[in-house]
Amino acid sequence: MKNKTYQSPTRKQGYADLGDYAAIGEGRSVALIAPDGAIDWWCAPNLDSPPLFDRILDDEIGGYFQLEPVQPYSVQRQYRENSNVLETRFETETGVARVTESINSTLAGRLPWSELARRIEGVEGEVAFTLCMRPGTVAETRSPWRAETQQGTVFHIADLMLMLRTSDDVTLEESSDEQITGRFTTSPGSRSLVALLATEKEPLAVPELTAIDGRIETSHTAWCDWVNSLSYEGLFPGHVKRSALALKFLWYSPTGALAAAATTSLPEGIGGEKNYDYRYAWVRDACLIIKSFVYLGALEDCKAAFSWLTRTIIRHGVQLRACYTLEGGIVPEERYLPLKGYQGSQPVRVGNNARDQVQLSMYGDMLATAQLFIEAGHVLDLATSRMLGELANCCADSWRQKDSGIWELPEEQHYTHSKMACWLALDSAVAMAEGKHIEPTWVERWQRERDRIRDWIETHCWSESKQAYLFYPESEAGLDASMALVYHYGNTVNPQRMLSTYQAIQRELGHDTAMLYRYSGVEQEESTFVACSFWLAEAWAAMGERERAENAMNEILDSLCDRGNVETFNEMFDVRTGSWRGNLPQGLSHLALICAAQRISTAGETHSGSNTE
Repeated sequence: MKNKTYQSPTRKQGYADLGDYAAIGEGRSVALIAPDGAIDWWCAPNLDSPPLFDRILDDEIGGYFQLEPVQPYSVQRQYRENSNVLETRFETETGVARVTESINSTLAGRLPWSELARRIEGVEGEVAFTLCMRPGTVAETRSPWRAETQQGTVFHIADLMLMLRTSDDVTLEESSDEQITGRFTTSPGSRSLVALLATEKEPLAVPELTAIDGRIETSHTAWCDWVNSLSYEGLFPGHVKRSALALKFLWYSPTGALAAAATTSLPEGIGGEKNYDYRYAWVRDACLIIKSFVYLGALEDCKAAFSWLTRTIIRHGVQLRACYTLEGGIVPEERYLPLKGYQGSQPVRVGNNARDQVQLSMYGDMLATAQLFIEAGHVLDLATSRMLGELANCCADSWRQKDSGIWELPEEQHYTHSKMACWLALDSAVAMAEGKHIEPTWVERWQRERDRIRDWIETHCWSESKQAYLFYPESEAGLDASMALVYHYGNTVNPQRMLSTYQAIQRELGHDTAMLYRYSGVEQEESTFVACSFWLAEAWAAMGERERAENAMNEILDSLCDRGNVETFNEMFDVRTGSWRGNLPQGLSHLALICAAQRISTAGETHSGSNTE
């Protein structure tokens, strides 16, 4: 160790790189940890609660909770195998220490309070650490204050009550309303513990430190048990399991809802305005995650998520909204917070105005997901069956409208993807009616409307000059990577046209690489969209181009997984700089990996040289 040079991780303008964060969670909340030992984001007790720590959005006034060696150090991080328990190895000139981190749960599920545990073990020599816990102020709308109790110091941040618990070897130096600081030193075989306990509008339980420490291992066992229950046996198993575990961060266990991501306002482009709040459940994202759960054999998660989705839609009178809160309510209207934003990227948003958009593709998402749920061997209840029939009728009535499309654009158009998704919705409705899963009264109408949609697409959306389906009619320069999601339309209606479209998408949106931008012209303000890249790999396999699909998959994984990232994927990846962009963990990115791996695995025999890790 003494002959090595150590250079601690650095921050740019006070911020860690977005791709350097690792996540921990327990099915209710998610914390993001930078390589320098700082938890810069944690909404407690829920994914969509106001943040307790938010330095990721403002390096000056944001809250954080950091454990960091005093001396310069190097860092190595990885999740335990088949687990979301994170281990970090800090090495300095004088010693080596290991930090194990978890938001704890029990074998029976989540705890009735939030319990974030950080175990620090001495491996070699001595490593001196500093501790700093600074609660956030919720964009300076709350003023944390501390109170002394018989059990120790508690902080009050509005309705949240917080307690820092430490082992006896941790010396606390400052304890004020604004922050707590401290120091401790590891030695060979030493074992320290630092933990946060939080509750909202409820009394705070104060467990023994040994119980908190033990629940790190209990949580690890629970994660491993879940992974071992999965039935996936295809290619890329290591990546698939890691993405499955990432999706579990977004599965909100109190209701079964699936959040799009765990963060808000992390920019798609530094300094740009595409900074959105993704801590809600999108119909599109939820349906695609359910699809990936079906492929994984995660029956309980699949059923809970699908039930939440159908129950929420019925609750709101079968009026599809793009997104809902995790409790199934209406997403709040956007408002802006007076924060600097990540590296100065504003605005910082709470809420999402996509809630009011017309997005016709949701009909395809819902009905195709229901069909997949049935094909996986499950049975619909009467209320869900009737709701699906109503959605099919709504789709038959609405498909001629302009909408905002899958990308939630302000300009309403006749987006080709939306029309193809409506075709898919009615095709699925016909199949379910013929299989006696939903009422067949309107099946002939659905068949006729399905065929009208096909004819409209083939007449208005195909470009002879580009030999591709366009982004929308008369957008001669425009292509849309989300066309990869509707390969079933191409397989059924016109395989040659769809294959030609995918060739054009890879050529023009990927510049002949597997990493794709979302649609034509968008690369000026954002990066390649991770999910789109995996979607096209899946589509190649579905269209019979298995070798091309597998080559694309390997290229994508080589781009994303060899940069120190622990496979906590963001929304976007900048191939020009090797930087990650957007909110994280991003459900679309991880579910798309799983679906692509599954489709490639079932498309034929393994080719030599395949990446199977």
